[in-house]
Amino acid sequence: MADDYLRRTAITRPTLTDEQKQLLDTTINEWQTACNISSQIGWEHGETRKTYLQDLAYDEIQEETRLRSQHAVLATHQAAAALSGVEELDEEYKTSRPEFTAETVKYDTRTLTLFDDGTVSLATVDDRIRCDLALPDDKDGYQYQYLNDEDWELTESTLTRRDGEYYLHLGFRKPKPEKQVEQQGDDEDRTVLGVDLGIVNIATTSTAYFASGRELRHRHREFERIRSSLQQTGTQSAHRTIQQMSGRESRYVRDVLHRVANDIIEEAVAHDCEYIAFENLKHIRERAPPVKEFHQWAHRQLVDLVEYKAEEEGICTEYVDPENTSRRCPECGHTSEGNRVRQAKFECGKCGAAANADYVGAKNVGWRYVRRGLQSSRRTGDSQLALKSGTVTPNRGFVPSD
Repeated sequence: MADDYLRRTAITRPTLTDEQKQLLDTTINEWQTACNISSQIGWEHGETRKTYLQDLAYDEIQEETRLRSQHAVLATHQAAAALSGVEELDEEYKTSRPEFTAETVKYDTRTLTLFDDGTVSLATVDDRIRCDLALPDDKDGYQYQYLNDEDWELTESTLTRRDGEYYLHLGFRKPKPEKQVEQQGDDEDRTVLGVDLGIVNIATTSTAYFASGRELRHRHREFERIRSSLQQTGTQSAHRTIQQMSGRESRYVRDVLHRVANDIIEEAVAHDCEYIAFENLKHIRERAPPVKEFHQWAHRQLVDLVEYKAEEEGICTEYVDPENTSRRCPECGHTSEGNRVRQAKFECGKCGAAANADYVGAKNVGWRYVRRGLQSSRRTGDSQLALKSGTVTPNRGFVPSD
């Protein structure tokens, strides 16, 4: 059944005393035991339905662990979900009973309470504990968009212990907005934002927003150089250093891509776009050499981020074939390899139009989706491409913004 909610996770850290840590450690250990008891019982009975497994395992969990009632219930539900995943595997695969070893424990709204003063109350095997959340001093920190917005409802969350540190993965949800294109009739104009994905500029929009990829390339080259040197060393210490560096690089790239995705959404909202058009990433993988695997991965991550951020705004994300988008003149339609004078420069050999090559690519990506809309027999309105200073339509040409 389709999920009618947007779901997000905000990660933060609880500030704990030594006594509170001990209580949480015990709760995590008892949670593992309860999940494994439920898993064993469900495996033996062939039961994967959570309410039925709850009836089968609840009493034994209460006898064998110190978990409070609601956490005992949640443990049976966790085991049922794991058993269902095993059940869905193809019969040709040899599967075994799920075992729970992760240092985590689930919480719901009965076992976790958030307060407006930035504190949280957590159920344990003993009394509930209340502690501060380590939130950013900057009120623009991403957690606040969920904590301070009443539209976001707290749902199931997870406490994790890792290397002696504790992290809260707070789950939130809110109803999905009705997409703008569903709100409009077929006779309404629809505006498209075209996006070109590249290497020098990781993303460029038809509204002339450029996201430079220079720093990403520099960081990645440095990481590859150091990793190669450490791999030649071959020691355990070198291996640990590579893992630590890889984690730092991944976090840096993720942060950069989040900011770029936010900027693309801002461009779409500012220009009243109902669609964001990307080039189909399948074609990028087919035409790009292996040396560009990092950029292919970054592009995939960026598109995924834009997709879910666009969904919150009711904006649709679409894809087009990118063939010749870097060679076609968006002004006259002339297509030639010679139009791409050099990496950053486009100059049409027929009409003489010249522009940044990535910007031309973004306009062509957007145009391709606009033309696709014109082919629909149901459409009576004009699709239009968003530009920096207005829009352009096949029928009316350029229309300046107010």
